[in-house]
Order: sequence, then structure tokens, then C-alpha cells
Amino acid sequence: MKRKQFLALLSAALASIFLVLGLQLVNPIQSPASTTLFVSAAASLKDTLEDLLPLYQKRDSNVKLTFNFGASGALLRQIEQGAPADVFIAAAKGQIDTLEQKGALVPGTRSNIANNRLVLIAPKNSKLVTSFASLKNPGVKRISVGEPRSVPAGQYAEQVFQNLNLFSALKPKLVYGNNVRQVLATVESGNADAGLVYATDAKVSTQVKVVATAAESSHSPIVYPAAVLKSSKNIDAAKAFVKYLSGSEAKGVFRKYGFIVK
Repeated sequence: MKRKQFLALLSAALASIFLVLGLQLVNPIQSPASTTLFVSAAASLKDTLEDLLPLYQKRDSNVKLTFNFGASGALLRQIEQGAPADVFIAAAKGQIDTLEQKGALVPGTRSNIANNRLVLIAPKNSKLVTSFASLKNPGVKRISVGEPRSVPAGQYAEQVFQNLNLFSALKPKLVYGNNVRQVLATVESGNADAGLVYATDAKVSTQVKVVATAAESSHSPIVYPAAVLKSSKNIDAAKAFVKYLSGSEAKGVFRKYGFIVK
């Protein structure tokens, strides 16, 4: 009798073990799912955000950041046309304002993460350009600026020229870039005698020199607002990343590249 009871208990125990093993085979233990965040960001943020990438990866290995860099206006059009984006970081408040007015942002996620300065640059060995006023000289043939309809740096450049009463004289010399990094490249290659870019862009180049810094009163404030888009499929992860951009670790990297952070 005891033997029969023992065998019955043993059979029940084995059945339970096999049942558990079977369930694990059908539903194996899942590791945390990785999340991909699509970040559309102004071209002038390229070096900074790429530097932040491994730092954030150490912080949250389950989040993969994918960057889409370009002119703020062009990025806005992409987002409006349905391009995937979880976070948008522009180089001016206008593009973020547009999305906010349309109700396309997650409330409470908008924040200004950095500021910048606008500078006049020339090829490193140039002696033609010595100031904003020198741009009127006949020897200066081409001045590269961002396309003002889509590139905030181009809008700021026009404001500076108008403030200095130079716009009418310089307009025939202007050549336009699709983003601020293209403006920088045009001056680096010598295809323009001068250009207007952000201080942070000039800082990463060894082929140009800063001739002058535009007075802050001569243009609208250069601010970089970031926000989470309502269309995001990963709103919590996107919120965490935007919050990180205002933290001490991120601020250190922004300062390294010459951005102004509080």
C-alpha cells in the first residue's frame, strides 16, 4: 500500500515538473524588449548627440537611438507628412511652435535644452574677410548662408544683415545651403569666401576661422527646443530621453561642443 502511494506521489510530482517545463518551452522567459527611438534633430546637433549616444546606451541598454539630422524646417515637413519620429529637437522655436499649435506634442514635454551663437566664418588662410562690413568688398564674391525658408541659421543670418543695413548690398552674393553643416562645408572647401554658421559648427572645423560673432541683439534668440511627439509609439522612453538631455551628464557634452546651457 505504501509502495502504491509512493509511486502515485512520484508520478504526480513528475507530471508537475513536466507541465512546468512544457509551459516554459511554450512561453520562454522573455528578456526586456528593446525600444527604438527615432530622434529628428537639427544638423548642428550632430556631433553632440552622437557623442551622447554611447553614454545613454550605458544608462539604458534597452533603448536604441536612431538619429535623423537635417534642417529644422525640412524635419518639420517630414514629421507633418508622417515620417516616424518620437522626439523632435529644432534649432529654433518656430518649428516646435507649429507642432504645438496643431496639438502634435505630448503636453508638458517641451523644454529648451541649449542656446547657441551665430558667427561669421572664412577659410582659415583668408585675408579677404575681417568683419561683417568687409563682406561688401568687391573681392568677396560668395557668402554662404542657410536657406532661410527651412534653415533657422539662414533666418538668423538675414536678421543680422538687415540689422547691420547690409542685406541689400549682400543679397546678390548669397549662396544657400540646405542645412548649416552644408554652409560650413562650402566655406571649408573654398567655394564661398565667407559664411554664417553657429559657433558650435565652427568649433568642430579646423579649416575655417571665426571672424566675428553676431551681437545677440541683432537676431532672434538661438534656442534648441525639444519635445515628444504624440505620434510616438514609445512615449515613456521618449520622455525619459528628453529629460536626460537637460541633466548634468548631457549638459557637460553640450558645453564641450560650445553650446550654452543653464
